[in-house]
Amino acid sequence: MIFKRVGDVRPYPDHSYVQKQWAAIAPHQVRLDQLVTTKRTLDLEALLEEDSTFYGDLFAHVVSWRGEYYLEDGLHRALRAALQQRQTMHARVLELR
Repeated sequence: MIFKRVGDVRPYPDHSYVQKQWAAIAPHQVRLDQLVTTKRTLDLEALLEEDSTFYGDLFAHVVSWRGEYYLEDGLHRALRAALQQRQTMHARVLELR
């Protein structure tokens, strides 16, 4: 098992965070098996691109809401970590109340 659950929606309320606000959150390690995905599909090109983070954040974006960790952005990073047999990855975690 890679993820806790595979989902295809964002069940948490809209947080309206933009890239600059995400960048202000210090990244820390999260376990892949604690994450619930918010996308069911992945663009294989995004997974295989060497410079996939060139235009985006180096860290995945995770939303913590009601005791769950939702992988909002960075599915390709999480899968790449799993393929490298890592159990954790660095992510920025936004705590919603």
